[in-house]
Amino acid sequence: MDLIGLLVQVVVGVIIISPVLWLAGRALAGKDKAKFTDAIMIVALGTVVGAIVGAFVGGLIAALIMFIVWLALIKHFFECGWLKALAIAIVAVVIFLIIMAVLAILGFGILNLVT
Repeated sequence: MDLIGLLVQVVVGVIIISPVLWLAGRALAGKDKAKFTDAIMIVALGTVVGAIVGAFVGGLIAALIMFIVWLALIKHFFECGWLKALAIAIVAVVIFLIIMAVLAILGFGILNLVT
């Protein structure tokens, strides 16, 4: 596990995923429970735990463990139940996909940034 790589993952994750998770959390858990700092903590902790789990466990088991960890982090920080945490995660993915599709239509793709 490379610490520089992990730091880059955390920073990029916080920049990209935190706003989307925060929007989904505000929509489903309410603005009193879903704070932006909570979304940042969820992403940072989820990324670090994911790197640790990925270093020791691989494949489908690691994916299942990380899915449960992310749901547990959403449940804890947004103060909601397991089903609402699952709904927040699903809505966050949908919001992320919509944003990526709009950016792709506008010509801002990942491949355009590299070249």
